[in-house]
Amino acid sequence: MADTEAPVIEAEGLRKRYKKTIALDGVDLAIKPGTICGLLGPNGAGKTTVIRILTTLLRPDGGTARVAGYDTVKQAELVRYRVGLAGQYAAVDELLTGRANLEMIGRLCHLPRKEAQRRADELLHRFALTDAAERLAKTYSGGMRRRLDLAASLTVEPPILFLDEPTTGLDPRSRAGMWTLIAELVEAGTTVLLTTQYLEEADRLADQIVVIDAGKVLATGSPAELKAATGGEHVDVVVRRDDEVETARAALARLASARPRVERHLRRITVPVTGGPAALVEAVRELDARSVGIDDISLRRPTLDDVFLRLTGRLADRSGDTPTTDELTSQGAAR
Repeated sequence: MADTEAPVIEAEGLRKRYKKTIALDGVDLAIKPGTICGLLGPNGAGKTTVIRILTTLLRPDGGTARVAGYDTVKQAELVRYRVGLAGQYAAVDELLTGRANLEMIGRLCHLPRKEAQRRADELLHRFALTDAAERLAKTYSGGMRRRLDLAASLTVEPPILFLDEPTTGLDPRSRAGMWTLIAELVEAGTTVLLTTQYLEEADRLADQIVVIDAGKVLATGSPAELKAATGGEHVDVVVRRDDEVETARAALARLASARPRVERHLRRITVPVTGGPAALVEAVRELDARSVGIDDISLRRPTLDDVFLRLTGRLADRSGDTPTTDELTSQGAAR
């Protein structure tokens, strides 16, 4: 593998325990530069613990992690100079203006005063906050606070950015705006590790997805690879009459890549297929040739919800309103 393709974020066998609770149980990661990795898992799966270890806020009990080539324990200070972090809850000073928040972060990062002011102006413009620059942060909407928090994490233009559920609680418009900002950062060369409860967010943004549960990695791959592994495409047919179910099943069996599933009480036949829309057209022809009445027919492709359900046995929790045990314990253990 060429040096330019070497992982910029690496973890091998990460372990972390809180008393009797195992938060991480041998987590491995490898994230290439200039990409987005989506870290998915149920509440309490270990996502925030991974983020806090990789950003040097928490020491692992076992395993190793390297960020930008530096060990997160032995070379923690060098790691910190190369990463930005935006957590689940916007970490802004509500009693300062938006501009003052950014200038303060710049000074804390040892930027000269004029450079901190210049950088604050640049970020306010980039994140569409210039008109609100002199307002106190406590008057900002949720979406504005999120943008201000992300701007603060980019004060020193880190090459690696960790985003822990950055769009939790945002309305759809603000969430879409945040997606655009994240995509622009990666286009400019930033590497992003993103945790999220919104699977459509990971599907749209991530080059690579890692699914974890109970502190273990369950699957790794691109969104397309994980969805393909879930079972491929299906044609779903709902026939008009009960006595047409068997005729429809027989007609569709020749198109199936695996055994069709029949739900007689719903008059539904689900047929695994290959070929996409062409398979849907062929299904309509087969049913029409046998004069089978159709109430509904559709081509269904697997989603990340299907992947998540298959791997974890549950649907993703999108509430995002309450800190999980994982988040609370990792905050308490931060150094």
